[in-house]
Amino acid sequence: MTMRALLSLAAVLALAAAPARAQTAAMNDHDPYLWLEDKDGAKPLAWVEAENARTLPRLQNDPRYTTFHAEALAIAAAKDRIPTPSLVGGRVLNFWRDQEHPHGLWRWTTEADYAKPDPHWTTLIDLDALGKAEDKTWVWKGATCLQPEERLCLVALSEGGEDAVSYREFDLQAGGFVAGGFALPKSKQNATWLDRDTLLVSRDWGAGTMTASGYPFVLKQVKRGESLDRATEVFRGAATDQVSTGAYVLHDAAGHRLVVISRAVTFFGTETLLLTDKGPLKLDLPMRTRPTALVDGQVVFSTSDPWAGVPAGAIASAPLAEVERGVLKPQVIFAPGPRQSIDGAGQTRNRLLLVVSDNVRGRGYVYTHGAEGWSHRPLTLPDNSSLGVVADTLRSDRSYLSVTGFLTPTTLYSLDAGSGQPVESKATPPRFDASHDAVDQFEATSTDGTKIPYFVVHHKDVPLDGSTPTIMTAYGGFQVSMTPAYLGTVGKLWLERGGSYVLANIRGGGEFGPAWHDAGRKTKRQLIYDDFAAVAKDLIARRLTSSAKLGIYGGSNGGLLMGVEFNQHPDLWRAVTIQVPLLDMIRYEQIAAGASWVDEYGSVSNPDEKAFLQTISPYQNLKKGVAYPEPYIWTTTKDDRVGPQHARKFAARMKEYGLPYLFYEDTAGGHSGDADIEQSARLQALQMTYFAQKLIGPAG
Repeated sequence: MTMRALLSLAAVLALAAAPARAQTAAMNDHDPYLWLEDKDGAKPLAWVEAENARTLPRLQNDPRYTTFHAEALAIAAAKDRIPTPSLVGGRVLNFWRDQEHPHGLWRWTTEADYAKPDPHWTTLIDLDALGKAEDKTWVWKGATCLQPEERLCLVALSEGGEDAVSYREFDLQAGGFVAGGFALPKSKQNATWLDRDTLLVSRDWGAGTMTASGYPFVLKQVKRGESLDRATEVFRGAATDQVSTGAYVLHDAAGHRLVVISRAVTFFGTETLLLTDKGPLKLDLPMRTRPTALVDGQVVFSTSDPWAGVPAGAIASAPLAEVERGVLKPQVIFAPGPRQSIDGAGQTRNRLLLVVSDNVRGRGYVYTHGAEGWSHRPLTLPDNSSLGVVADTLRSDRSYLSVTGFLTPTTLYSLDAGSGQPVESKATPPRFDASHDAVDQFEATSTDGTKIPYFVVHHKDVPLDGSTPTIMTAYGGFQVSMTPAYLGTVGKLWLERGGSYVLANIRGGGEFGPAWHDAGRKTKRQLIYDDFAAVAKDLIARRLTSSAKLGIYGGSNGGLLMGVEFNQHPDLWRAVTIQVPLLDMIRYEQIAAGASWVDEYGSVSNPDEKAFLQTISPYQNLKKGVAYPEPYIWTTTKDDRVGPQHARKFAARMKEYGLPYLFYEDTAGGHSGDADIEQSARLQALQMTYFAQKLIGPAG
């Protein structure tokens, strides 16, 4: 697993804590829509079918829908997209979707061929063909390959896009699944290679091995050729943990390795142990500090809390030999400034790559370890852009970086981290005409005086009279940073038609490090919602738009944001799209994986946190007779993370109160709504049609 992947481990493993059933029992008695929480029940699905039948004609019969859908699908399926590389076993691997292969191909080419404009690809897995043969809707969830050979891989497949996956062993050299190889049936699970014949697996082992929200806390060793019931236990967390127990292995190019057991007691708080010959050894680390890479015999750590002279949000290291003995004397590699944060990382044979966000603008650096400690050099890359480490490998100092901006198509750069500067390798052709557009960054003042940055993408000659249709988004949670990214579909469907786009960098995210996130956790969360409203008011004060022309959208935690803003400031927006949301914050711990997010939102088992949640929960705070804008609420039946229950209940309550709304539930796609490229295009087109109806008016 790469350092980049490990830095987002907490976001990937959105796992479990015990729900406070006793605390919500009284409120359950007064909830007339508990029956809609039966996700796959016949009665709720019949209700969904009726709601879809009401909403879809309203949007799909609009003549703009057909055009929007065709344009979104053309962009999603374009064959001149950059094939995103992975460097595995001396090859370039890629997962690819197009109209002929809507669920995708896993394929490979050589590094030399990849450098050509039109590489020759060899297919490893055709998911559409596999799904047809097995009568399944397989959705790709990635592959983990055994170091250092990188020949044997565990391929993760999801039915319809759920978080629960099946694992199958695949031989890259033979080009097929391994007969009689490792096969782990469907579960919310984590599996990593210990050696060629051994896996470390956390999954549903049967009664008493899963937390209340359905995630694993028991880690076992699985041997090749043995059934799962013969797996031997390695480590056990607790059923009360909010997040799962799992394992990962760090490697460096010299052959060193570190086997790490991660017991996430809370979403952000992790107990870290090493698997040694004598069993697990617990490291004396702050709960928000974890090992993320191994470079030149140095264990690299990321931290969100101060630790032995290392500031919060920094990257530090300690010698492997000392770490293995439980001795931790960290040396700072990078310490962020007040408007900086780590935005990405990677490792090559002898180098550490860091991407730093500096006032929401990317900066890249190469770090080298030597006798005198760590030295670094900056990378020369376009300014005012977002950077990312796309691919890296321990076999060489080769890597690939991405550069993107709102109006700048994503460009791929190749880098020899040992000796050179990035060289442009491939570029995405423009998907819309941006020649008349500009990007500005402004700041709004929130209720406590904090300056909140935001970007506006608009026509260069935008009239400052409040007449411009504008859509605005943010996330505001889980230390997730929202940075500039190419607006391919939004540019084509919205900017080209005269609209503006706004991205707000509100608190709760990670744009300025852990403190920016912590400022809005639990009972401090109202600041997040105040930040978003402050940006909207600033936009309106600048006459860049007006309430009558302003629409907002967000998904998951961003869907909660939309629900709160819908309730608290109904006069600020004309349109609100609420995507795969959390909305019932009194029962969220008992729905899908909700109990895993207590570290972010708080719990109804805590009186103060419950009192706060009651003030902001969108479902409980809807009121009759309020002039709300007509929202568009959408979700997916296959979502086993947040679940469709929140969206269903919110829509049902709006119907009860006689309030206008649109509701759509897609039957596939999981939490991300991307089972295939057609679904993604459909959801984009439906949403943009809604915004066009509300902010532009009837089709001409």
